[in-house]
Amino acid sequence: MAWIKRIAAIVAIVCIALIGWAAFLPGSHGTLDRFGLLGPMRSIGLPVAETDQTGAGGRPGFGGGGGGIAVVVREVASQVADSRLSAIGTSRPARSVALSVDVTGTLIEIPVSSGDWVEAGTRVARMNAEAQELARDRAELALRDAQSRANRVAQLRGSGSASQVQIDEAELALGRAELDLRIAQYELERREIIAPISGWIGLIMMEEGNLLAANTEFARLDDRSTLLIDFDIPERHVGRIAVGDGLRVSPLARPSEARSGRIRAIDARVDQDSRALRIQAEIDNEDDQLRPGMAFRVQLDLPGESLPSVDPLSVQWDRDGAFVWALDAEDRVNRVRIEIAQRRDDSVLVRAELVPGTFVVTEGVQNLRPGATVAPRQRLGPDGEVLEDAAMARSQAPQPEI
Repeated sequence: MAWIKRIAAIVAIVCIALIGWAAFLPGSHGTLDRFGLLGPMRSIGLPVAETDQTGAGGRPGFGGGGGGIAVVVREVASQVADSRLSAIGTSRPARSVALSVDVTGTLIEIPVSSGDWVEAGTRVARMNAEAQELARDRAELALRDAQSRANRVAQLRGSGSASQVQIDEAELALGRAELDLRIAQYELERREIIAPISGWIGLIMMEEGNLLAANTEFARLDDRSTLLIDFDIPERHVGRIAVGDGLRVSPLARPSEARSGRIRAIDARVDQDSRALRIQAEIDNEDDQLRPGMAFRVQLDLPGESLPSVDPLSVQWDRDGAFVWALDAEDRVNRVRIEIAQRRDDSVLVRAELVPGTFVVTEGVQNLRPGATVAPRQRLGPDGEVLEDAAMARSQAPQPEI
C-alpha cells in the first residue's frame, strides 16, 4: 500500500502546484486553458488570479503602453488562392480522314507510300475500271451524236422546216446524253481514292493486286500540324473556364517537354454517369514531334477565391482545431477559428471571419486568454514591414528637463 500513498502524494503536490500557478501567475492561464484545466478550476471555486481588462496581470511596462501583455502583431492581408486543375487527356489530329471506296474492286495503282505527305486532291489509289472507261467512251459518242442532231434541227428550225416535236425530241436526246456521260464519269471516279485534305498518310496495309472491299479502310490521312486533346474535368469547375483560356500540356512519356495550348471547345452538357465535363484543347505541332493518340497531362490555372492571409507564426492549435488571436479596436484579443486553405512560404491562406486590416498576434501568444488587453511592441504590415515600434517611439519621445 506504500506505493499507493506515494502516488497520492505526487498527485496532491501536482494539484497544489497547478492551483498556485493559476492563483499567482496570470500568464499561466493560456497554457491551462489549452489543456482544458482553467475552466474546471474556476467552476469548482479554486482561487484563480484575474487580470483586469487593461491587461495589468501581464508584464507591466514591457509593451507599448497601458500595461497590457506584450505582443507583436501583423496585419491580415487578402490574397488570391492558387487553383490548379490537372487532368489526363488523349490527343488526336485536328483533321483526320479514313480513306475508303464504296465499291469493290482490285487495286491496280498505289502512287503513294506509308508516311508520305499528301496534298489535297492527290490520287492515293486506283482500282480496275475497264468497264467504267468503256461506258464513259460510249456516253461521249452518244453525246456527240445528240449534239449533231440538235445542231441540224436548229438549222431546220431557222428555215421553218422543223416541227416543234422534232425540236423537243432533239433537245431531250441531248440532255439525256449529257446525263449519261455524267453518270459514266461518276462511276469511273468511284474507282479512285482522292485525298480530300492535306496531311500525312498512315500505314498502307494493302498492295497492288489486292481486292479492296467496299467501305473498307484503305489508309488514314491525318493533318497533325495541330493536335486536339480531349480531357474531362469535374462538374464543380463548370463555369470557371472558357474557350480561349490558356493551359499547359506535357506528354506522359516525356514530362519535361511542356507546351502551351488553349481551350478550343467545351461540351454542352455534363455526363450524367461520370459527372464530368468534356473539354477540348489544342496545341501547335508544326515541328511534328508529337503524334495523335499520345497521352498528355493537362494543367489549367483556374481563377481562385480571395482569402485572408496571415503570418504562419500566428496559427495556433488546440483540441478544437486551428485558430489565431485577433485584435479588436481596443486591442483586446479573441480566438478566431480558421480553416487552412493553402500554405505558402511566408503566409497561410485561411477561411475565417477575418477582415483585411485586422491585426493578429504572431509573438507572445503563450500569455493570451480571450478578452485580454495587449500592448503591441510592434505592428507589422502584411509584407512584414514595421508600421509601429513602441520601443523606438519611446526613445524618440522628448525627455523632460531636469
